[in-house]
Amino acid sequence: MRIIEHWKIWFFISALAIVPGIIALSLWGLKPGIDFAGGTLLEMNFPNIKELDAREVADVFANQGIEGAQITLTASNTFLARSHSIGNAQYKELATALNQEVGEAKELRLETVGPTISRDLTKKAVWAIILAILAIIFYIAWAFRTVPSGYSSWKFGLSTIVALLHDVVIVMGAFAILGHYKGVEVDSLFVTAILTTLGFSVHDTIVVFDRIRENLRTTTGTFTQVANKSIGETMSRSINTSATVIFTLLALLLFGGASIYYFVLALVIGIIAGTYSSIFNASIILVLWHKKKV
Repeated sequence: MRIIEHWKIWFFISALAIVPGIIALSLWGLKPGIDFAGGTLLEMNFPNIKELDAREVADVFANQGIEGAQITLTASNTFLARSHSIGNAQYKELATALNQEVGEAKELRLETVGPTISRDLTKKAVWAIILAILAIIFYIAWAFRTVPSGYSSWKFGLSTIVALLHDVVIVMGAFAILGHYKGVEVDSLFVTAILTTLGFSVHDTIVVFDRIRENLRTTTGTFTQVANKSIGETMSRSINTSATVIFTLLALLLFGGASIYYFVLALVIGIIAGTYSSIFNASIILVLWHKKKV
């Protein structure tokens, strides 16, 4: 298996996935949800009507002066609305209007996040990702401190992070595009999906790197040859592990409901990207960095 020698092909495929996302992030950015921008989340059920019409609910919101509310049907005769902050008086008027114009309504959830809390959550989310990345660098550098002389454990750690950035940019780029064209917002669950992607991708990459470390001790040949052998020995394991997770996530994507749909979608995109990068990017970056050429 000659994965390393064909590094230009694998990097080109990665670029096809990354560049549109970078452009989307540059032009539009991510669309922050209530957790990060502030606002109100309202979920209500109408048990006594035959079929709920999202447009009818949206019209009621608009008539009450609540512009730009995003209405999503989450279950039978149940909607989830995201909007700017709604005060108590305005909410009472909205609930009365919904009861009169749509049907008897039952409140399931009402959450309001103010701008101060949303700014605090945004800072914490950014710091969570930064600290996770730093912890990964130091952990891998420490874990691979026993690599044979002539090889740097820090290169193992930093190569892993470059591959992780590939995965994060793909997920964020996909949601920048979805946010622009579909109005999809990112919330705290999105941050959870990013951190989960980091963890899963690191897990796959460490398996490959650990095999490289062991083969450096027992196999004769160039670093490129050792890396190719290690990738070949671990590829089926990485693909099989990822496939079982993706099958589970696809079931959730199809039957899990609207409230977790985009969270699961982010995980699917992230795990596919992470599996690819752990096989076709991380080891290549390590070899190119060490050898300066293949």
